[in-house]
Amino acid sequence: MTSDLAPRRIIVLGATGSIGTNTLAVIRHLNVLAANAGRAPRFVVVGLAGNSNVRLLKEQASEFNVSHLAIADERAASAVGTTSRVGVTFVGADAARKLVDEVARPGDLVMGAMVGAAGIPATLAAIERGCDIALANKETLVAAGDVVMAAVARKGVRLLPVDSEHNAIFQCLEAGRSAAEVRRIVITASGGPFRSWPIERIASATVREALHHPTWSMGPKVTIDSASMMNKALEIIEAHWLFGLSADQIDAIVHPQSIVHSFVEFVDGSVIAQLSPPDMRTPIQHALTWPERTEGCSHRTDWSTFGALQFEPVDHARFPAIGLAWRVVRAGGTSGATFNAANEIAVEAFLRGEMHFPRIAELVTDALDALPSRPVKSLIDVLAADEEARCWARERTRAVSV
Repeated sequence: MTSDLAPRRIIVLGATGSIGTNTLAVIRHLNVLAANAGRAPRFVVVGLAGNSNVRLLKEQASEFNVSHLAIADERAASAVGTTSRVGVTFVGADAARKLVDEVARPGDLVMGAMVGAAGIPATLAAIERGCDIALANKETLVAAGDVVMAAVARKGVRLLPVDSEHNAIFQCLEAGRSAAEVRRIVITASGGPFRSWPIERIASATVREALHHPTWSMGPKVTIDSASMMNKALEIIEAHWLFGLSADQIDAIVHPQSIVHSFVEFVDGSVIAQLSPPDMRTPIQHALTWPERTEGCSHRTDWSTFGALQFEPVDHARFPAIGLAWRVVRAGGTSGATFNAANEIAVEAFLRGEMHFPRIAELVTDALDALPSRPVKSLIDVLAADEEARCWARERTRAVSV
């Protein structure tokens, strides 16, 4: 017996990264479940975008019979070659947006999992095409929240959060609760590899030490953001846009086990939390199948292994990024684009060994001080602020490189 329901079309932006590969794993799982039940596949993948891992992108295209690819790295793209399964390949910095313009149809689902501000144009293009967005790219809302949320409202599409913290908040609010009923949300943070290090030792932390995350397996940029807690800062700003909350209504707390992903405290004093093991397939599947729930492929919670769940306040001397997030939410305008761009440049410099670890937060602070916030009316304003902050941060990075 087969279902009358046609498979939902999906485009995966950032297909070769951690979120992208886990998204395809979830799609594979859901399609197997459907086949075992005698139904049509749940999803058909119609486009994939990646940066430079062409080999993996080709394997994904072959498995899911995808004919449209986007490759950002032009040198890597030359290795694609010709294959009957790859009909159209877009190449260059704007490849993902071109892919969306070519392939996306109203009602499609687009997984926005590209890292950094590079994902903003493609995500906006998908919204303009009438696609729902499963959003895993924090920077899209951090830098361009004004523009993105206005487009979402104008086009009437759904914006489904994929980050485990925002997906947790989304689940806690699923019963139709309004922002007026929320006193505050509390986003949890693992504390990263430096949670218990003396501050003096953090100053000399190596790239290898910063990349050794205790609970999550992520790409290098996101892992460094976790070590500095810039990821929590990005998530606070993103939560402001997603849920319409002020800086005073968003907080963070350290939770080393990464089991509780967020709390929502309501005005009557009730608190609802979402719990699950640290496995990104859980929030990805929730976003892909919402509003339904389907048998999952992620790890299950084994309560017998927990003696206690630990929570600690954020040490703001150790992790100054949180204070910067509140500053950005209050300032609005182009401050988010400045914050994000300066952080991306700082992380790149640290990964190259050109900057000491504490200098990441210092550079972002200096950028916010040097580049006052301006109103945002369009994507042009966002991209201009992004480029200005990158140029400024590169100059400062060269001036103080170790």
